[in-house]
Amino acid sequence: MKLAIRGDLLDFTAAPAWGGTAMQGVRWRPDHWLLVDEGRIAGALPAAQAPGDDWQRVDHRGRLVMPGFIDTHVHCPQLDVIASYGAGLLDWLETYTFPAERRFADPAVAHAGAALFLDALLAHGSTTAVVFPTVHKVSAEALFEAAAARGMRIVAGKVLMDRHAPDGLRDDVEGAERDCEDLIRRFHGRGRNAYAVTVRFAATSTREQLAMAGRLLQRHEGVYMQTHVAENTDEVKWIAELFPEARSYLDVYARHGLLNERAVLAHGIWLDAQDRQRLADTGAQIAFCPTSNLFLGSGLFDWQAAVDSGHRVSLASDVGGGTSLSMTRTLAEAYKVQMLRGTRLSAWTALHTATRGAAEALGLAHEIGHFDEGATADLVVWDWAATPVAAHRDAVARGAVPPLPAQDLHARVFAWMTLADERCRVATYVAGRAT
Repeated sequence: MKLAIRGDLLDFTAAPAWGGTAMQGVRWRPDHWLLVDEGRIAGALPAAQAPGDDWQRVDHRGRLVMPGFIDTHVHCPQLDVIASYGAGLLDWLETYTFPAERRFADPAVAHAGAALFLDALLAHGSTTAVVFPTVHKVSAEALFEAAAARGMRIVAGKVLMDRHAPDGLRDDVEGAERDCEDLIRRFHGRGRNAYAVTVRFAATSTREQLAMAGRLLQRHEGVYMQTHVAENTDEVKWIAELFPEARSYLDVYARHGLLNERAVLAHGIWLDAQDRQRLADTGAQIAFCPTSNLFLGSGLFDWQAAVDSGHRVSLASDVGGGTSLSMTRTLAEAYKVQMLRGTRLSAWTALHTATRGAAEALGLAHEIGHFDEGATADLVVWDWAATPVAAHRDAVARGAVPPLPAQDLHARVFAWMTLADERCRVATYVAGRAT
């Protein structure tokens, strides 16, 4: 099918200068037709050059069209516990998370939960995600199957936990390895699914299980690794007690061969300069989870230190510790966290990081995150405003409220990013198909 979508096209050709508001790397094509042929981007035309009658035209003039957001750390089963009251990280796991995850041993719950979760991602404008299911093999199967049915790009894997978890949420090294091998064989590289060796966090895996995870990465080229690191000060102290031989929390993973260019480590708040250098040297990325870090009181991520050390950063909702699947809400909170750190996060840096930047960090820039010709047509159409206040603010930015002058594009997009949420989403397309 040939599809032409008319709107204001915004994507990135390269990374903007960090925190800069200049148009470096920004590709802005107001009132253009975005051409999609057989699920891939085929180019763009100014509105006056309408495509021929063999193209199905969808007119979204006056609306923003962007690549789908890429959420690099989120938990499928935790929709049950989003917005739960009053707990730090370790209490949160015991009180809310583990009981919710135990339910996913039931195949019916796992399949219903995967469907609800993926539909919610799409409804919030995220078309790709790096996802934690649960320790149960069926939860990973359900997630992969539901993603394939929707044509979504998903990175996920059965969670590994063989200690410090309640009954019904522990596995063992041999059984977990068999399950992972089977899941990799059946799902990795099949369609748009990719497998991630998924270590919950160092506390819930023995040294033997961490070593097994490292062997899986060595055996299966192209497989990802995902885990948590240095999220909370109590957690960091606990890891130091459990692994006294390790120099740092991150070093636990390094010792077991878990750091490489396909490693996604959530949070990374309490890292030092040596840790950051190791991330840069291995190509691993930190998934910055601002709403979760604020909601659980974990701390303020130092993005500037990451820039200075040269390691990769992506952005993530981390639901259910995070408070919304909306990446625009996530970006707005990321700005606030960086203000508290004494730096300013531009809309260009934030939006690039959640689209093309995340795709590059995941090794998927050939496929997603931009409107280059040949890319998969994962895209979202947005209203510039969903409320009277936001509409008025957008009118001010456009200079439609006399005698106020029009502001530059960054000012308008920043206001949109700060005020927008899922109510602004008009349509989501996955591989050129409306969801």
